[in-house]
Amino acid sequence: MTDSRPWLLYGATGYTGELIAREAVRRGMRPILAGRSKAKVEQLATELECPSAVFSLDDHTTMLSSMQGIGAVLHCAGPFSATARSMMQACLASHVHYFDITGEIDVFELAHSVHEKAQRSGIVLCPGVGFDVVPTDCVALKLKEAMPDATHLTLAFDAGAGVSKGTAKTAVEAAGDGSKARRDGRIVSEPLASQTRSIDFGHGEKLAVGIPWGDVSTAFYSTGIPNIDVLTATTPQRIASMRRANSLRPLLRQRWFKALLKYRIDLRVTPPDAAQRSNTPSFIFAEVRNAAGQTFAVRFRTANGYALTVASALAIVTDVLHRPRAPGFATPSMLMGSDFVTALPGFAEVHAAS
Repeated sequence: MTDSRPWLLYGATGYTGELIAREAVRRGMRPILAGRSKAKVEQLATELECPSAVFSLDDHTTMLSSMQGIGAVLHCAGPFSATARSMMQACLASHVHYFDITGEIDVFELAHSVHEKAQRSGIVLCPGVGFDVVPTDCVALKLKEAMPDATHLTLAFDAGAGVSKGTAKTAVEAAGDGSKARRDGRIVSEPLASQTRSIDFGHGEKLAVGIPWGDVSTAFYSTGIPNIDVLTATTPQRIASMRRANSLRPLLRQRWFKALLKYRIDLRVTPPDAAQRSNTPSFIFAEVRNAAGQTFAVRFRTANGYALTVASALAIVTDVLHRPRAPGFATPSMLMGSDFVTALPGFAEVHAAS
């Protein structure tokens, strides 16, 4: 039965949140635009002719009041390690589906840990409905279907455009904990840049480095594969910087130092503009291996990560409202299937460079 209740977009005035808000309105939707800045939220809501709500995530009374009568929340205000718990709790209490655009392992693990609470509340909890982690999650499930006895999974991406200030600040939050991988079913910490590999994304070999990407969590729940590595294309200079940063990890955990780095991000980081988003596709490489040493790999490209996030987030939220799912925690591929990524903007299979 279709859920005709409106949905709420929190963090609507952030970089990605605003992109989603504008595209939603272009498609004829009227989400409730929400955030903590009254002036910014009301200005955008007036421009887009949408309803609005203003509350901070530590104002539980107003937050719960704002959720009355809505069907879902699309949470876009990071770093999600600092914001997701409050929003999830409010959604559980209000019987409202929860979605976000995180790529943070801790948020996925949090959502998984409250699976039974979500079932009792009758809601879907699905973090990561954007570039983090939709394309990689879908291809992980597709490869598991192709090689059911896979024991190892490698996922890698080459996303050449710049990042938003929010994404950069999220990276600062994670840096002090090093990199992450899954070994024999357990998430383990590894030194920064401890894993490197040369990968052909379809346009020649590129150096790639291991990162604490959300698939270390989600791909395990989607596929059951016990050993998972996630990498991103990089340069030798960046790898050298990451290795030097290992000695600074205790400092990177200090609140004052993270605040300093975030201040520098506010001054220096310029997110990609519309032309950059349009002209910079993302490339994905994925490979599985079984105990016999057999491997199977695929490569494909998608639209720029921010453009894909807009399309996938809107598709998932509206699909769940129109075709209700079993309640509880789910990854994007668990909700939408392994072929979901093929329907998103810019998808095309690519082949190894000759």
